[in-house]
Amino acid sequence: MQYLKGMGVSDFTEVGPGSVLSKIIRKVQQETRPLQLDVEKEFQLWREKNTMRHIGGSFHLDERENLYTSKHEMNHVKVLEVNEEVHSFQLSKQTSTAVSDAPKETRIMAETLGDSGFKEDYNLKYAYLAGGMYRGIASEELVINLAKKGMTGLFGTGGMRLQEVEDAITNIHNHLAQGQPIGVNLVHHLKNEEFENQMIDLFLKKGVRHLEASAFLSVTPSLVRFHAKGLQRGPDGKVKTLHKIIVKVSRPEVMEAFLSPAPEYIIQQLLNQDLITPEEVELSKEVPVADDICVEADSAGHTDGGVAYTMIPTMLRLRDEMMQKHLYHKRVRVGAAGGIGTPEAAMAAFMLGAEFILTGSINQCTVEAGTSDKVKDLLQQMNVQDTEYAPAGDSFQMGSKVQVLKKGLFFPSRANKLYELYQRYNGLHEIDPQTLNQIQQKYFKRSIDEVYQEIKSYYPPQEIAKAEQNTKHKMALVFRWYFGHSTRLALSGSEKSKVDYQIHCGPALGAFNQWVKGTELENWRNRHVDMIGVKLMEDTADLVNARFQSWFDRFNL
Repeated sequence: MQYLKGMGVSDFTEVGPGSVLSKIIRKVQQETRPLQLDVEKEFQLWREKNTMRHIGGSFHLDERENLYTSKHEMNHVKVLEVNEEVHSFQLSKQTSTAVSDAPKETRIMAETLGDSGFKEDYNLKYAYLAGGMYRGIASEELVINLAKKGMTGLFGTGGMRLQEVEDAITNIHNHLAQGQPIGVNLVHHLKNEEFENQMIDLFLKKGVRHLEASAFLSVTPSLVRFHAKGLQRGPDGKVKTLHKIIVKVSRPEVMEAFLSPAPEYIIQQLLNQDLITPEEVELSKEVPVADDICVEADSAGHTDGGVAYTMIPTMLRLRDEMMQKHLYHKRVRVGAAGGIGTPEAAMAAFMLGAEFILTGSINQCTVEAGTSDKVKDLLQQMNVQDTEYAPAGDSFQMGSKVQVLKKGLFFPSRANKLYELYQRYNGLHEIDPQTLNQIQQKYFKRSIDEVYQEIKSYYPPQEIAKAEQNTKHKMALVFRWYFGHSTRLALSGSEKSKVDYQIHCGPALGAFNQWVKGTELENWRNRHVDMIGVKLMEDTADLVNARFQSWFDRFNL
């Protein structure tokens, strides 16, 4: 209203019931001075001071937040507030500059997407991560190729033996220079805390500094120990973290736990076991367990089926609340994962406020992915509707779900049938003979006795003893065998039971397939993870610039 007053406008008409706005206008006219701007000069001044640095989906401006208000000593009404919005571009119709033709320093670039501090901490050119995938599907080659292009790949350790993981980390280090960005993924071992601790021992031994923590429902001693062993106080007195943890979360209560300092009982337990020092105990009290958070919407593998549009804003607010509550000196960055396979999806994540992105499914259908060519051939043909939810083999009794490929496969329906039988019956002896025969002949392709003998060869004695005493537990172990078997079939590319492949995958790959259809990337044999990462970030930046230009054109600015 002050700006309009400065342009000579004096008459206003209020449309609708009441006269509230008319009273406000009279008050503004009586008590404030007209706002008159040299639009061209002010806009140029603003643009010089604030290059278009896209940070988490908004234009991050300097301390001159209320440039126009303070400059004209306006005490009553804030007009054209310049905070994290684009209102400042709406000053005049004469100030519109085609974004695509703008100087490079004022355009959003692939390298400027995301949070600059995040990229600095992880030594990245792009705010782009490729998440860990089970049994080395997120392979050594995947990690190496991404690191050479300034992105981070998280090596997928889930389901692998310690020696296999150690050999892989050694190979990765041998192919990369000191400081190039790498990391590993650690999947929570719900019933095997000792193995999780052995993994942490290995990471510390091999100098792993960046850890992606997946499927954790709470803070565990192993994660606290890994984080504590990399804490040190800097010259400025602030605690610095050498070992960084990126936690994937899909629930606010889990995020809150990881954004809190390490629980007192855990650090005291570790201290009593001489696993951390008294100094590390004190330093742990000043920082959160997680350095950064990745909000995981509906995704491949384990999923809560969350929606990014509701989750990311909620998690960002929670992050801000926890920062204020604990007075942390360094901001925890919040990234996005799940459903990101196109520039449009990546742009949406950044616009929602994500400070980095993490991709998954799209990397499974690449040359570097550590799975069979048969699997990649299937994945290349999928569309957005070709996935389904099935029980998770590692938490079968709990009813957890994974998202898998369904096109051309029987695994999803068979897995759900096994879980239905587990819920209905107390043991294999209660299942009717016809159904048991179907399971043995169609699903397992061997007898239940043969399956059980195989189980006894690798399960610990206490599990077998429990199965001998509890018929329902025995049924669970037998059914769970199918889930491990179906994964091995897919990884090996077995022709015998192709319909039983278990392939974790989300709709993002279907969207990606449609995006690259008709290009050289349509064939997975031309898809390389580093090429995909750079293309996705560059096309996202171009799309953001084009969208802003379309807004300018739409409003004739």
